[in-house]
Amino acid sequence: MSTTTPTSTAGDEIVEPFDAIDVIRAKRDGGKLEPAQIDWVVDAYTRGVVAEEQMSALAMAIFLHGMEREEISRWTAAMIASGERMSFDALSRPTADKHSTGGVGDKITLPLAPLVAAFGVAVPQLSGRGLGHTGGTLDKLEAIPGWRAALSNDEMMAQLEGVGAVICAAGSGLAPADRKLYALRDVTGTVESIPLIASSIMSKKIAEGTASLVLDVKTGAGAFMREEADARELARTMVDLGTDAGVRTVALLTDMSAPLGRTVGNALEVRESLEVLAGGGPADVVELTLALAREMLASAGRPDADVEAALADGRAMDVWRAMIAAQGGDPQAPLPVAAHTQELRARQDGTVRGLDAMGIGVAAWRLGAGRSRPGESVQAAAGVEIRRHIGEPVRSGDVLAVLHTDTPGRFGRALEALEDAWDIAPEGTGTASRSIVLDRIS
Repeated sequence: MSTTTPTSTAGDEIVEPFDAIDVIRAKRDGGKLEPAQIDWVVDAYTRGVVAEEQMSALAMAIFLHGMEREEISRWTAAMIASGERMSFDALSRPTADKHSTGGVGDKITLPLAPLVAAFGVAVPQLSGRGLGHTGGTLDKLEAIPGWRAALSNDEMMAQLEGVGAVICAAGSGLAPADRKLYALRDVTGTVESIPLIASSIMSKKIAEGTASLVLDVKTGAGAFMREEADARELARTMVDLGTDAGVRTVALLTDMSAPLGRTVGNALEVRESLEVLAGGGPADVVELTLALAREMLASAGRPDADVEAALADGRAMDVWRAMIAAQGGDPQAPLPVAAHTQELRARQDGTVRGLDAMGIGVAAWRLGAGRSRPGESVQAAAGVEIRRHIGEPVRSGDVLAVLHTDTPGRFGRALEALEDAWDIAPEGTGTASRSIVLDRIS
């Protein structure tokens, strides 16, 4: 794809090949944007030629009228072209990447990356920080003393070759048009546009240069896409974008009606991830880790890998320790512990029928585990430890959860978020079994 560039005329006057208003009108009236229009408007916005209010209008028009597959593919390619592209061709290992649309207690990247790397596959996980009720992978790992998120490209490549797995911050050079547009969408009510979400995620993932990609697209109360139909459409769109770009792409549609595992919060989730790497851990976290690992390994040419064995015999834990140490962390150091805890107790007997992922995520955020604006600091030890999960019996007075924070004044509002978070059915009432993986889309 060639990006349309402005033309210089006599006197060095810059003449743009399109007018932003014409592009806005075309989509406002329900039309299909031409490839050259898309190339130009993304490039011109990145250069500052298209004003913020003009791109706001175009984003709203896209939100209202959508985009066809060819438009989304071209829009994604234009955002990739706005910055640098990485290449892992020099590695001796095949590469596989994973992206999750985010959820409450979603710590899967932590055990997944070393597990896949244990089979000779390079796993470059360029991750982000949390905002609001969903936690960021980098925030979790920064609970480990000494660990650093910022790596140069040379450091990342050396770690992928030597260790096999790296989890670090994405560089600012990847898809800068997306970074600018994402901030605009956040303040103009256009975040929930499936074409714009899909192109935002996939422009960065394709620019990262991985050969194969597995998407974990979540649906349910604690997910960005609450409705399964919307999550399914997003998954299908992203798989198509990856396929169009020559990246082997598959998506798993997964349940986020309840939190993943029994912990929500940075150090708490690292501790639970270590349990998984040691061959234990909550069944739902293990189930999803293994399902994603199998998909990543199959796409990287390792379809017969025994992922359960690599957790049981310590191979995945060995890669974890090497990965953490390579980024300055001490894998043997004790994790932070909150200065204050408070228990939430049940008021009736019965069985846990439902668990409000959003309420628990908000409680962890209010305890200090998350941030309300970019750049805000988080408490490494803050969060919620779930003692009674779906399908488990409860007696009045049993501990449902333990709240952790360094700031006891935060307990009140956190407890407000947990009001009715546990749906406890009368004894003898059956509870439906919870399946984490709902579908596979390829």
